[in-house]
Amino acid sequence: MSHVRRSVRRARSPRRLPPVGLKVLAAMSGGVDSAVAAALAMEAGHEVVGVHLLLHGARVLDASALRSASAPAAQPPRARSCSADTAADALRAAETLGIDLLTWDLSAEFDALVLTPFLDAYRTGRTPNPCVRCNQDIKFGALITRAQDLGFDAVCTGHYARLGADTEGRLTLSRARDLAKDQSYVVAGVGPDALSRALLPLGDFPSKAAVRERAAAIGLTAATKPDSTDLCFVPDGDVRSFLRSRLGAQPGPILDERGVQVGTHGGAVGHTMGQRRGLALPNPAPDGHPRYVSRVDVAANTLHVAPKHALRTTSLEIENLLTYAPLTPGAQVEVQVRAHGTPLPAHASPLPAHASPLPARPHPGARWRIDLLEPAWAVAPGQSAVLYQGDRVLGHGIITNPESSPNAECEESDNSGSLTAVQSVGFLALGAGDATGRSPITDGSQFPVATVDRRAADQALAEFEAGRDALAF
Repeated sequence: MSHVRRSVRRARSPRRLPPVGLKVLAAMSGGVDSAVAAALAMEAGHEVVGVHLLLHGARVLDASALRSASAPAAQPPRARSCSADTAADALRAAETLGIDLLTWDLSAEFDALVLTPFLDAYRTGRTPNPCVRCNQDIKFGALITRAQDLGFDAVCTGHYARLGADTEGRLTLSRARDLAKDQSYVVAGVGPDALSRALLPLGDFPSKAAVRERAAAIGLTAATKPDSTDLCFVPDGDVRSFLRSRLGAQPGPILDERGVQVGTHGGAVGHTMGQRRGLALPNPAPDGHPRYVSRVDVAANTLHVAPKHALRTTSLEIENLLTYAPLTPGAQVEVQVRAHGTPLPAHASPLPAHASPLPARPHPGARWRIDLLEPAWAVAPGQSAVLYQGDRVLGHGIITNPESSPNAECEESDNSGSLTAVQSVGFLALGAGDATGRSPITDGSQFPVATVDRRAADQALAEFEAGRDALAF
């Protein structure tokens, strides 16, 4: 069901140029990024209509209720999940911009295409990334399908990534100019066909601060609204409790690398590779070093733990490869295996091996082997692996079978104990190598230069991400 709300044009709305032939549907979450993206589409001369997606716990609100809720709040702004609050924020932004706003209830699609696969993955011991699925199937899937049905030429979102074209006219997806906000990793699963119908105006912004400055200049109240950091369908951030409420939990054994029981867990579901927090092992390991989750066996309700070095990976397999450019067997690439991870140099080869290049398109069922030239730590099945050449995305696949290489040398392992997970986030934000904690990548032949401190920060960040679900324990 759709509702069209006629907004009120404000004096501070962005300048509108004569239409250039594109009718654009701008996804508006209620946050600053999507609002500024819509404003930039208007400034580019497009005819823009906003849409707010109700994805879970959705209820259609009438315009008067939304406008009442959209009145400026007396309390300071806060990050909120998709709800009546964010719908009101989206309406307030649309009114400021002087555009119409639609609300679409896509909660059924969200449940079927995002939430159910999320739960199914945890049932099998995998670690899913629901944001990747949501982008693929909802924000660029169902949204584009409905937009086309209504005669729109393109959709516009507030994602931080850059779209372009190569010399042969193929669509290119590249990292955002602001690497600290880059979202190419979670957009890569969408694919070139859908992205050819999308606008991502924020990809060239130098920083989030610049986006907020633009929002303030336009008069958007979202200019000071904090970013949301939790899963939208778990607004309190306690993913483990959410999973237990949906999937149940039974106590079971924790086994070390020798098969000896060293503790008891409250339920295997929801644990992930590299997790340490929340294990509550009663006794230290014989070598005195901490143990981390190395395997989740949901069928046996068993967690396996091992020392840090046992979670090093030098090769992995990915499935359902989707490519943005022809990929030649044995190609040298950079691979990123977590949303905020450091890209690592690697070689990519098809399984079974063949010599023909893979054209740029989706390849359902295609499996490739990624051989890392530098080991990664705690690579989790179910996560995305995104292949890059410099800033450009080459392909996206789902990790199925990371292979442990405990004897592989990791520069970060010697110093990782000196940097806590929370410290690592700040360290990466302040920078080592550049303002994002990454060394610059300029072309396909130059890979990130590993430094001990940067790798220590990256591994600590991996530990933080692996244990984030247990923070509420």
